[in-house]
Parts: sequence; C-alpha cells; structure tokens
Amino acid sequence: MRKNTILTVIIIVVFSLAIFLTYQFITLRKAHSTFENYYTFRECTQLLNRTNDYGICKTKSGQAIKIVKYHNKWYLDGDLPWGCVGSVCFGL
Repeated sequence: MRKNTILTVIIIVVFSLAIFLTYQFITLRKAHSTFENYYTFRECTQLLNRTNDYGICKTKSGQAIKIVKYHNKWYLDGDLPWGCVGSVCFGL
C-alpha cells in the first residue's frame, strides 16, 4: 500500500510541474510577442517614449525601463536571450 501512495505523490508532483512549466512557457511566449503584451508583463503604468524598435515606460515602483525589439520579439533592455550582444549571438 505504501508504494502506491509514493507513486501517486510522484505522479501528482510530475504532472503539476509539467502544467506549471507549460503555463510559464505560454505566458513568456505571449509576453515577448508584442510591445503591448511585454508592457503589461513588466507592469508598466506610464508610457514615456515609443518608437518601432523600443519603448520606455515607468513601472508601478516608479522605475523607468527600456523595452527593446530584438528579432521580432520584445525584451527588457540588457536582458536579451543568452549569448546575444547587440545583433550578434554566440552559441545559438
């Protein structure tokens, strides 16, 4: 009986982890897809400046952040995908 309980707990944990990771993947993919989605994801409250390639906004905490477009996705300036500096990516 004890083996069945342990197996059930393991299955529940693995299933819960899979659901959580899938949710995170979908949320991040949607956030990076448009400026508006990333603006909301970063909890911006005020748009200070916007062009086709970047935007500067103020967050709820009052911090001004720059959101940049990189390979048709939006990121926090300085937080590009691993291995990328400017328009050059290493190891990708």
